[in-house]
Amino acid sequence: MKTVIVCASVSHGNTRRVADSMAHVLGAEVVSPEQADPVELAGADLVGFGSGVFYGRLHPQLTDVVRALPTPRGRAFVFATSGLPELPLAPFTRPLVRLLEGRGFEVDGCFSCRAFDTWAPFKLVGGTNRQRPNAADLAAARAFAGRLRDGRQPLA
Repeated sequence: MKTVIVCASVSHGNTRRVADSMAHVLGAEVVSPEQADPVELAGADLVGFGSGVFYGRLHPQLTDVVRALPTPRGRAFVFATSGLPELPLAPFTRPLVRLLEGRGFEVDGCFSCRAFDTWAPFKLVGGTNRQRPNAADLAAARAFAGRLRDGRQPLA
């Protein structure tokens, strides 16, 4: 199964660590949005899209990559790292999931975990979630990827 993970990890490398953990299980290549080849992504069996959360949204480069895809088909998943917890009624992954579905992807699941964050108010106290993602978070990311690989429905 050809798998590619598009990862925008711009602050502390948190999201890249999660992407690398998933890639190990999936045998995937991890690329930045700038490196993402639309033809390669359209030809992959499974494509992951992930970033840190900025003002309640995933990185806008991910949206740009999805919109640039020729005739996307296949399976996808979305993942995120965030200093604050995801709200059940307004998940930050939802806009990208809807865009992917509108572009013809079957979205198999979403994964998110807490991560070190030095956004404005947190910077004053040296950041929050200093030790995240931790070993348990990365193990959860690998388990999520294993369920994707095995065709089982990932847990939300």
